[in-house]
Amino acid sequence: MTNYSGIAASDGIAIAPAYLLTEPDLSFESVTISDAQAEIDRLDQALVQAKQEISNIRQTAAESLGEEEAQVFDAHLLVLEDPELTDQVKAKIEEEKMNAERALKDVSDMFIMMFESMEDNPYMQERAADIRDVSERVLAALLGVKLPSPTAINKEVVVLAHDLTPSDTAQLNKRYVKAFVTNIGGRTSHSAIMARSLEIPAIVGTENITQVVKDGDILIVDAMEGIVIPNPTPEQIAEYEQKIKEYEALKAEWAQLVDAATETKDGHHVEIGANIGTPKDVEGALSHGAEAIGLYRTEFLYMDSADFPTEDEQYDAYKTVLESMGDRPVVVRTMDIGGDKELPYLELPEEMNPFLGYRAIRISLDQKDMFRTQLRALLRASVHGNLKIMFPMIATLEEFREAKGFFEEVKAELQGEGQEVSDSIEVGIMIEIPAAAVLAHQFAKEVDFFSIGTNDLIQYTMAADRMNERVSYLYQPYNPSILTLIKHVIDSSHKEGKWTGMCGEMAGDQTAVPLLLGMGLDEFSMSATSVLKTRSLIKKLTLADMQALADKAINECTTSQEVEALVQEAVEKANQANA
Repeated sequence: MTNYSGIAASDGIAIAPAYLLTEPDLSFESVTISDAQAEIDRLDQALVQAKQEISNIRQTAAESLGEEEAQVFDAHLLVLEDPELTDQVKAKIEEEKMNAERALKDVSDMFIMMFESMEDNPYMQERAADIRDVSERVLAALLGVKLPSPTAINKEVVVLAHDLTPSDTAQLNKRYVKAFVTNIGGRTSHSAIMARSLEIPAIVGTENITQVVKDGDILIVDAMEGIVIPNPTPEQIAEYEQKIKEYEALKAEWAQLVDAATETKDGHHVEIGANIGTPKDVEGALSHGAEAIGLYRTEFLYMDSADFPTEDEQYDAYKTVLESMGDRPVVVRTMDIGGDKELPYLELPEEMNPFLGYRAIRISLDQKDMFRTQLRALLRASVHGNLKIMFPMIATLEEFREAKGFFEEVKAELQGEGQEVSDSIEVGIMIEIPAAAVLAHQFAKEVDFFSIGTNDLIQYTMAADRMNERVSYLYQPYNPSILTLIKHVIDSSHKEGKWTGMCGEMAGDQTAVPLLLGMGLDEFSMSATSVLKTRSLIKKLTLADMQALADKAINECTTSQEVEALVQEAVEKANQANA
């Protein structure tokens, strides 16, 4: 049988039987009803059941994946509670005498089609996926059909699916699910990110794996290379069993580096931090050897609350993180609401493109009372650790000056009240807007540090939504244009005696790391599960060789593919030298 290839989304190798996660039959008859109230009661019962199921899945996700990944289910709960959708379904039942199934399908299809047609608005397109996921759950409840539950898997398998919804992925038990493979998806899809958090090998974007592999077929999943081998020969199984042993030995080798400094072979030190969403995530960061928190996404404090979190609630969260990290740096990003992150209690305007609209620092500078509460909490907590504060979505120097000025105003206000505040807080910005990256040499004179948010910087620079499969080929971290921007940012900070970190997906990308090292990046912040692997790689490289590599990539390569091949060759050479 032919081998199949896709995108390696989460490292690892597995050998196990295929388990096809098939979609249930949700077909139904359209019936004219006489008792509208009875039908509305059925719908209400289905909504309650769906809400309970999603709440349970959210809890499972929070326990196994962490609060940050679990937040996706809040969007699903908001869909269920949205009267715009449910009221229209009930109106159809009453006015057109439709059964609940037909009314739900008609209304949800209308919303899905409307949102999917907004090709220039990725936020709205994502809402279509939420509505589809939720409406299928409600429809299943109406029909009395049980949706596929990955929690029912009780033997070792490789899960195959057209796509894995966040609900599916959150329920995977890595004791039994040795890997998963999907027809669609990319490295930055929800399922891929969750797989990396769970440390389950995953390959996405195979196009048709579910159509060519039968339930029970033995599969080799090589998620290092992005290859699926159906019904392998005994020789292939033996070969890959050896590779699994070698990979396990490699992971054991990485585990020895938990307390090691992150240094190149020739003694150059850099810092590896972890990205977190809540205080609970600190334990995982420390157990994986993080030397810092390079990004604390404070918006999850807001998203996990029924109202604006109070100053004391925020203070307690920040204090917990700072005390847990001791004297290690903690970089806190001020609230980054907007784009794909909504708050039910904060009325944001409807926008054609919210990713480029009223969000992050733009909201904070406009709604100063909310901003003051957050800054007061941060400043009060600053005495409990090594706090650094950064402002997101900064486009102009005027924005930074206004935010920094307000920070100083709040600091003076607290000191006037007799509150103790640290006098060594560094204040920096995220570099995620190309305008700020281009003007980094001016920003560097005024900020204390930069932290590069590559997820947005890349998609804004390439004018390509990274979640849109039709243009996903343009999400190119290694493109010389992106590397040139990053190098300019790093050089600009160093010229003024400042430092630059990176907190986007690229910081833990094993192809990007040698380049970033050569460009002089000072701090790499990533998901906790990538820390030790990255430290191991850096220890095998020399700064001098990586500087030459980065220089060649920027000045001689013309495509992302050329850069990738150049790095692969350099890493292979380094591995041979360390063998």
